[in-house]
Amino acid sequence: MPSRSPWTCVLWDVDGTIVDASDGILRRLTICLEHFGKQPPTRAELVHWIGPPMYDSFQANVGMSPEQATEAVTFYRGLNKLDGYASGAKLFPGVGELIVDIAAAGIPQATASSKPEVQVAALMDHFDLSTSLTAIVGATPDERTLSAKADIVAEALRRLSAAGADISRPVLVGDRHHDVEGGAARGVPVIFVRWGFSWPHESEGAQAVVDDVDQLRALLLFGDPAQTPPDGTVRAAPAHDAAGETPTDDAVRAAHA
Repeated sequence: MPSRSPWTCVLWDVDGTIVDASDGILRRLTICLEHFGKQPPTRAELVHWIGPPMYDSFQANVGMSPEQATEAVTFYRGLNKLDGYASGAKLFPGVGELIVDIAAAGIPQATASSKPEVQVAALMDHFDLSTSLTAIVGATPDERTLSAKADIVAEALRRLSAAGADISRPVLVGDRHHDVEGGAARGVPVIFVRWGFSWPHESEGAQAVVDDVDQLRALLLFGDPAQTPPDGTVRAAPAHDAAGETPTDDAVRAAHA
C-alpha cells in the first residue's frame, strides 16, 4: 500500500542525526587543538563539539578569540579535506533507508546542517542519498556567513520552495537543542532523535522525541493513507514515560502545531 506523510517536506540535520562522524571529528579535533596548544576533548566531551558550528565551538569550548577561531576552523577544515569528507563516517542504522523510503513516497526532503555544505554534499554522495534529496543545504565554508541553524532552516525551505515543493507543513529532524531552537525560530516543529550527541534536557521544546528509527518512521510515514488523521496532524509522545518505560506505538503522540 502506498505510503503517505503528515508533512509536506522533511528537513534533516546531519551530524548526530543521519551520520555518525564522531571518530573522524575526534581525531581531527585532537590534532587541531594540540597544534594550537589547547587540550583536546575526550570522546565523552564530543557532545560539546558536535552540532554547533566549529567557529562557535572553538570560542565557547577552549576560549579562542574570533580571529583565533577563524584560523582554527581553516586548519581543521584542511585536515578534513585531506582525510576525505566521508572518512570514518557511518550512517546511523536505518536512517538511510528511511530517507530513501520518504523520497519514494514523493515527499521532498533537504538537509539543514551547520556543517559546511561541501562536506554535507560529499557525505550524501558517499552514502547514495543525494538523489533522495531535493536540496542539500549546509553552512558556508567560513561558517560565519551562513551557519546559524535558524538561517540554515530558512535557506533549506527557500530552496525547497524554489524547486516547487510544498513547504506549508515542514518538519525538522535533529539531535541538538540548536535544532529545536532553530526550528522554533522559523516556525518549524522538530522531531528530536536520542541516538545523537546530546544531553537529555536538549529535547525540551521538541514536538516529539524518539529513541529509534522505527519510532521516527511512524511519525514521518503512514503505510495506509486512511491512517492519516483528517486534520493532517501527526501524534507522538516522549519516548519514555515517567516510569522510564518505553510506551506502545499508540502512545507515541505529538500534535503538529
